[in-house]
Amino acid sequence: MEKDQHIGVWVTRDGYIRHEFLPNGRYDEARGNKKSAYTGFYTIRGKHVEYLDDTGFTADGDFRDGVFYHAGMVLYKESA
Repeated sequence: MEKDQHIGVWVTRDGYIRHEFLPNGRYDEARGNKKSAYTGFYTIRGKHVEYLDDTGFTADGDFRDGVFYHAGMVLYKESA
């Protein structure tokens, strides 16, 4: 899976978490009604994502079979 395939919005089934990978290497995560709850930089290597949040914490996630797994969450790519 190439990086461009990851660009866009990934959401939990209930729509509460909306995680957007931007083409400039940044991400924006909304939670409920709180837009930009978390923002920062991401790097994709293969199917693995490494994060550096603007507040300094780090996280990671993985893409498997068209599904994004991150911090105990399961997210699906939003259709355009």
